[in-house]
Amino acid sequence: MRIDAHQHFWLYNSAEYGWIDESMSTIRRDFLPQDLVPGLSENDFDGSVAVHTRQTLEETRWLLELAAASPRILGVVGWVDLRSPEAHSQLKSLAENPKLVGVRHIVQAEPDDRFLLQPDFLRGISLLEEFNLAYDILIYTRHLPAAAEFVEKFPRQRFVLDHMAKPPIKAGEIDVWEKGIRQLAAFPNVFCKLSGLVTEAAWDSWKPEDFRPYLDVVLGAFGSKRLMIGSDWPVCTLAAEYPSVINLEAQYIAELSGDEQQAIWSTNALEAYGIPPERSK
Repeated sequence: MRIDAHQHFWLYNSAEYGWIDESMSTIRRDFLPQDLVPGLSENDFDGSVAVHTRQTLEETRWLLELAAASPRILGVVGWVDLRSPEAHSQLKSLAENPKLVGVRHIVQAEPDDRFLLQPDFLRGISLLEEFNLAYDILIYTRHLPAAAEFVEKFPRQRFVLDHMAKPPIKAGEIDVWEKGIRQLAAFPNVFCKLSGLVTEAAWDSWKPEDFRPYLDVVLGAFGSKRLMIGSDWPVCTLAAEYPSVINLEAQYIAELSGDEQQAIWSTNALEAYGIPPERSK
């Protein structure tokens, strides 16, 4: 079994997708499940986890509708206003759909580098265990110390670090990022996605060897039982086509045992997101 643990869908419009600037003009269009099917099939994926891009309940509901109509969408990581007094009722309503497997907030865009530790946000995170939902951590290197403090408060909550916390690959820097990654990985309830790397490198001139030092760090820190494959499609296409992204990750883990590879391809994603294995059959 193979699972793409991180991809997106959207109906593009400039007002709601302002983050897609002129440098990203090639993804200023709609991306829907039928557009992903060829990539999944050509790379032997059984399905994927769709992750929100807009912080609206409307988008979360829309992704769940797509998942209901698309068996290859195995789960949805949506958005809920975890700071709201209505967070519990929002979660209860959405979690009635078994394909909601996680929640995410775009912390990397928050002006407060310690946003994760705000009391109202912590209160919202404390609700997720009741609904058996994972929490995806979307941050930059500078947020890693706060993320470790944050995770320490919730030893029973499953966390998934998106995009390896976006290491500064283009700049060739590693020391500060590595220290933060090792601190966060010390908590056994944190998983990590090998995703979003090509867009952190030089889009037009990256080489496979650019990524190895960073991949070596997360493999050493998290081990093969807490890593998972993700494409970050269609954002990844800014720097590489879908097969190139997957091949980059596949070649790296090819050095591992068969059981370790299977864990990274699918088993870890099933565990992290509480997805029943039979859902992909």
